[in-house]
Amino acid sequence: MAFELPALPYDKTALEPHMSAQTFDFHHGKHHNAYVVNLNNLLKDSPQADAALEDVILSSWKDKNAGVFNNAAQVWNHTFFWNCMKPNGGGAPTGAIADAINAAFGSYDAFKDAFKQAGATQFGSGWAWLVVENGELKITKTPNAETPMVHGQTALLTCDVWEHAYYLDFQNRRPDFLATFLDHLVNWDFVNENFKNAK
Repeated sequence: MAFELPALPYDKTALEPHMSAQTFDFHHGKHHNAYVVNLNNLLKDSPQADAALEDVILSSWKDKNAGVFNNAAQVWNHTFFWNCMKPNGGGAPTGAIADAINAAFGSYDAFKDAFKQAGATQFGSGWAWLVVENGELKITKTPNAETPMVHGQTALLTCDVWEHAYYLDFQNRRPDFLATFLDHLVNWDFVNENFKNAK
């Protein structure tokens, strides 16, 4: 069964003015879709064509199959990223993740600064992440398609810092995009659910 492009969890206009419908037309409709198409073409008639996406990611990383890994991981990363946002999102978290962030980083403001720093200093294309590793919260960043699961980490939150994620709306102002993501877009309900399942 071929992999499919998942629908956005909201209308493509729902995150305006922070993320435009035009950005979704390109980012979801073209970039994300291309990874799905490429992955299906690469796995056609292979045993992995019917495997779970996470299994394809882990096995292609282990086997150093860059073509399959890059496309499979980008399918997963983008699907995860869309769910990390919601209309009227952002701001300080609530629930268990709020307590965990305060315990790990000292305060939400300290977390924000560290997360923005990770995203702003990722050279070239990549991702900023909040993850759980060995029961501890950590902020990390990965280049290109690399995803936390290959390092034994559980992803809780990500922000895509490839230029196509923000260039139509923010041009070269990646730090402004990261600030907007945290202040107006983060879906803390989704992060809390990931945190609950990571324990």
